[in-house]
Amino acid sequence: MSTLNNLTVLGSGVLGGQIAWHSAYKGKTVVVYDINEDALTRCRAAHEHYAGIYLQDVGASAADIAATRSRLRFTTDLAAAVAKADLVIESVPEIPEVKTSVYTKMAPLLPGHTLVATNSSTLLPRDFAASTGRPAQYCALHFANLIWMMNFVEIMAHPTTSKDTLTQVTEFSLEIGMLPIAVQKEQNGYVLNTWSVALLQAAQSLVTNGVATPEDVDRTYLMVNRGAPMGVFGMVDMVGMKTTFDILNYWGHTNGDEQMIKNAEYVKANFLDQEKMGLSNGQGYYTYPDPAYQRADFLAVPAKSCVADIVSKVSLAN
Repeated sequence: MSTLNNLTVLGSGVLGGQIAWHSAYKGKTVVVYDINEDALTRCRAAHEHYAGIYLQDVGASAADIAATRSRLRFTTDLAAAVAKADLVIESVPEIPEVKTSVYTKMAPLLPGHTLVATNSSTLLPRDFAASTGRPAQYCALHFANLIWMMNFVEIMAHPTTSKDTLTQVTEFSLEIGMLPIAVQKEQNGYVLNTWSVALLQAAQSLVTNGVATPEDVDRTYLMVNRGAPMGVFGMVDMVGMKTTFDILNYWGHTNGDEQMIKNAEYVKANFLDQEKMGLSNGQGYYTYPDPAYQRADFLAVPAKSCVADIVSKVSLAN
C-alpha cells in the first residue's frame, strides 16, 4: 500500500476538481489549490454536482458523500496547500510557461518526501522535471474526464524518474480505483490524446472548413461506433473549450500547422469569445443537459420533408 494519503491538487478546473473529489471519495485527504477564490467557488459548485452523480450512478451513500466533503479543503495559499502533501498533482492550464511558473514557485515549499505528478494531457514531464526541484520524484499521471466512469490513468516517466516514485504513484492509482495505463516510451499525447487529438483535429477541420456540420460528423462517428455514448463534438464539450483551444493553439504554432491554428481560432471565435465553455456551463457544440446526440431520433432515418434542407447543404450551385 502506498503512503500517499495526503494529496494536493494544483488547479481546480474540470479535471483538477474531479481528481480532488474522487480521491477524497476514495479516502484520501485532499487540499485543492487555485490562484483565486472565484475558481475555488466554481470548484465547490462542481463538487456539489458530483455529489449527485455519485449518489445516483456510483452507488455512494449519504454518509459517503459527507465523508468525502470532510476530507476536502480549499485554499489560495500555495505554501499552506503543499505543507503536508505526500503527493501533488498539477492540473493547471496546458500552457508550458504556466506549468513552469507553478513548479518554480512550489519547489522550495515542498516537504522532502513529497512526490509530484503532472496531469498534462499532451506535454512531456521531462520538459518540467528540473523546475520541480526533485526530478527523481516526478512523473506524469494523466486522468480522463468523467473520472468516475472513465476510471483510467496514464503513467509516464521521464529519464530520471525513480522506480520508487513510479511504484508509489501506481499503488496510489489502484487505491483510488484507477486502471493504470503504462506509457512505455515518452510520447506527446500519451495514449489517449495521441489518438483523440488526431480525431479532434480531423473532425474540427471538417467543421472549420464548412465540409459538414458538427451533428453530421458525430452521426458518422456514432454510426461506425455503435453504442458509444457520444461523438467527437460531445467529447469536445466534455473536455471543455478552453482546454481544446489551448491544445490546438499550442501545437498549431509549435508545428506550424496552419489548419490546426485555424481550428483554434474557430473555437475561440465561436465558443470562448461567447463564453460557451462546453459541458461545464451547459453551452458548447451542444446544449446541456439535453444534448441532441442523446435523443432517440439522432441517428434515425429522416422524413422526406427533410430532403430540401439536405439538398440545400449539398448543392454547389449558386
